[in-house]
Amino acid sequence: MTTEPTQEDPHQAAKRGRVGVIAFAVGTLASLAFFAFFPGLPHVIDWGAILVSLAVGALARWAYRAWSTRSRTSSG
Repeated sequence: MTTEPTQEDPHQAAKRGRVGVIAFAVGTLASLAFFAFFPGLPHVIDWGAILVSLAVGALARWAYRAWSTRSRTSSG
């Protein structure tokens, strides 16, 4: 027996997409700010810092989507 995926409200899906982009941007900017202003680090944004910041942004987006999916399934 297979289960069909439930259809999500288009407005809810669009909202999740926008908030996912915001989570990515916040994670990326927070990581770049860490590399730029944390005492003791060289205050240089190089390619390594940019790549790590993008990875942190992707991790933040993934964490938001996992959290929202878990909270949606537990409440519904």
